[in-house]
Amino acid sequence: MNRLAVALVHYPVLDRQGALITTAITNLDLHDIARTARTYGVCAVFIVHPVAAQRELAQRVKAHWVSGSGARRIPTREPAMALLQIVPAVEDAYAALGGRSEVDLYTTSARRDAAGALGYGGARARIAATSKASLILFGTGWGIAPSLLETADVRLAPIRGTSADDYNHLSVRAACAITLDRLLAGDADRSS
Repeated sequence: MNRLAVALVHYPVLDRQGALITTAITNLDLHDIARTARTYGVCAVFIVHPVAAQRELAQRVKAHWVSGSGARRIPTREPAMALLQIVPAVEDAYAALGGRSEVDLYTTSARRDAAGALGYGGARARIAATSKASLILFGTGWGIAPSLLETADVRLAPIRGTSADDYNHLSVRAACAITLDRLLAGDADRSS
């Protein structure tokens, strides 16, 4: 399988007014995204945060579940949490995957202006056909800043539900799970 990684970006992201901000790391995001990533065979989960104290917090959470008492108490959590790599910037994720020239960068967004966005079938085919690592960025707050979105090789189509009013405000954990399922399971029937 090709190398596929995800990154949870805490900076640069936007607030509800569109200002550039840094968001806080949440314990629930670490656990749920790591567990989803492990379920789908993702090679790494990068937690991107520029603040050292926030990275240290994430490292302590990881250590608790990988080598601490959490690993002894709930051993099934260790393989998922071991996927976490806590880094100060997206460029560090590129470096871990072989450098920017060796990474096919995908961005996600819930915004309706999806002109030029690639659907999941096309993205699935692209991932399968490349020898490069694939890195999918997920934003916190009110989404990834345009300056980072513009660096992507591929913009994934927004996830759309079936609500009559086109409601679309998923948690980043849910968006990651849906995205990985659509990219890696496709139309496969996983129930049998």
